Amino acid sequence: MKTVRELIREAENKLDDEHKDVNVAKVLFYHLAHKEPHELYLMMNEEVDEDLEKAFLAGMEQYYQGIPIQYIKGYETFFGRDFKVNENVLIPRYETEELVENILYRIDDYFQDYPHIQLCDVGTGSGAIAITLALEEPRLNVIATDISQDALVVAKENANLLNAKVEFRHGDLLQPLLDSHEKVDIFVSNPPYIPNDQQIEAMVKDNEPHVALFGGNDGLYFYRKIFKEVKPLLNERALLAFEMGFDQRELMEKAIHEFFGDYPFEIIKDMNGKDRMLFIYYHLK
Repeated sequence: MKTVRELIREAENKLDDEHKDVNVAKVLFYHLAHKEPHELYLMMNEEVDEDLEKAFLAGMEQYYQGIPIQYIKGYETFFGRDFKVNENVLIPRYETEELVENILYRIDDYFQDYPHIQLCDVGTGSGAIAITLALEEPRLNVIATDISQDALVVAKENANLLNAKVEFRHGDLLQPLLDSHEKVDIFVSNPPYIPNDQQIEAMVKDNEPHVALFGGNDGLYFYRKIFKEVKPLLNERALLAFEMGFDQRELMEKAIHEFFGDYPFEIIKDMNGKDRMLFIYYHLK
């Protein structure tokens, strides 16, 4: 029987040979062994149980075949919580954690006196944004929408697992909210923003839902549609928050001026110094 060290080293060598992320071997092993990362190093010289070795090798084979490690594990950690993910939802990214964090800062800045705050998350996917905000800020009443019924199944399961109070609605972009004449204080969306002809990593393109990735010829199709239709949903004072492509500042500024005129806005850089978050201040500044 192989030791933990031997099994992981063999996988790391193969990953390296195939120019894939060598960290995946350790991530998959401590997931299957139900260990924390620091515990893994204490068991490196232990022999691996036969069933665990089989499960590990099967999982690694899936990864070699191009399946993301998050789908193999069945979850991704977001804001310190585990969210179920599968091929029906986009895998939550750390950039989106920064969006959530910045929304929470602005709630403190602009809505500190509100006993209750109405928020919607359009295109919720796994529910990571909506659920995290609902759990982090108890004053929020959260509605989340998605055009994909399959995505909503995942989002509802995540809300139940994490005991978050979120109302989910099925429909295209703003329509479920417009149909019920909803009014919100905070509008949030992480719409698809990759241009249709942009080359992206094969593991992403071949596995994650295209409806959550691609945003028209220049990537801004869904933003323009939202900008055009969103005002009837907004309360007198409202914050609009979006994730965006790092190379879309110029196009985004043009679209904002077209639909929002002189309303103040900010494009915020992420921790890597890339333009990644957009905030529009509707009668807030």
